[in-house]
Amino acid sequence: MRTVYFDHAATTPMDERVLEAMMPYLKDNYGNANSAHHLGQKTKVVVEDAREKVAAMIGAEPSEIVFTSGGTESDNAVIKGVLAVSGDKNEVVTSEIEHHAVLHTVEMEKMRGIKPVFARPDETGMITASAVRETITEKTALVSLMHVNNEIGSINPLKEIAEVCNEFDVPFHSDTVQSLGKLPVNVKDLGVDFLCGSAHKIYGPKGTGIMYVKNGARWVPWMIGGSQERRRRGGTLNVPGIVGFTKALELAVDEMEAHIAQFKKLRSLLLDQLKDKLSVDVTVNGPQKDGVPHIINLSFSNDDDKHIDGEMLLLNLDIEGICVSNGSACTSGAVEPSHVLAGIGIEPNLANSSIRVSLGKQNTEEDIFYFVEKLNAVLSRMFNIA
Repeated sequence: MRTVYFDHAATTPMDERVLEAMMPYLKDNYGNANSAHHLGQKTKVVVEDAREKVAAMIGAEPSEIVFTSGGTESDNAVIKGVLAVSGDKNEVVTSEIEHHAVLHTVEMEKMRGIKPVFARPDETGMITASAVRETITEKTALVSLMHVNNEIGSINPLKEIAEVCNEFDVPFHSDTVQSLGKLPVNVKDLGVDFLCGSAHKIYGPKGTGIMYVKNGARWVPWMIGGSQERRRRGGTLNVPGIVGFTKALELAVDEMEAHIAQFKKLRSLLLDQLKDKLSVDVTVNGPQKDGVPHIINLSFSNDDDKHIDGEMLLLNLDIEGICVSNGSACTSGAVEPSHVLAGIGIEPNLANSSIRVSLGKQNTEEDIFYFVEKLNAVLSRMFNIA
């Protein structure tokens, strides 16, 4: 059976060039980078070289890069580390459409008296600088807003938000898991104090990420252990993963322009095909033109305003070899709408009928044609269209 993978916002297949770069450190160069002997020092040199390369690619200093296990750890570390030294400031400005790595971390901090304050997104899912300005008070300890939304592809204006944060002397953290390597990301241009990224979103290995901590930022480590990462993150360094992350980011940055052009072309083709070929109505949720081109969130209905179950749609497409995702979460046996779609005002029935198509560099026009053909057949069955 043919497989079409349209779930690259969840994870990406590892690039062969990344695996090739990692192999020596999975086999022969296995030394602990914190060991004093020659095998350890050899890998230590590799790690520091990777740190310099990563820093250069995002406009940072090598001393500002901390290697982690991925975006979730990095988000946790930033939020908990900032709040640990926030004194009597106990408010975190974020949004209700953030990734759960941020939302659940802030929620847990409520037990220590932290209060989440939500900046409201517009109907496309973008958080404006003015929306952030309205939420900041003298009690604000941190602003945490993602760069690109993982479900609908909206892009937040980080530079403008950073200017507001600087005006009020509030640190600014951004989860850039969905933008790093896919959009230009330069910490000096964006003005962020903290930034997080993950290798497996850019054709690198799972279990590896970075945290950017601006020199001078008030923050304390969250993961305590040995002296690794200048005591900013304990634990034995994942040398193969660090090498893989660096190679994946190099490739992503070098090939970014070509991939953006490819995704724009495929997105346009997909939307045209959906309009021409589907026997039901389709709604694009989120930004129509100003978001990232590789994430498309779709909902389906018919003339009688009947909706279908997005989870069942996903499973039926999977039977046809098509891998997509949706934003629904099963809680206590009840399927609830995506918190992102609910957060931008999509009504529950339409939100429950949604799927996310996220394109990758291996995808082709033939994949689009196959997907639309199978999607139309599945939807026709689900809506009982003869």
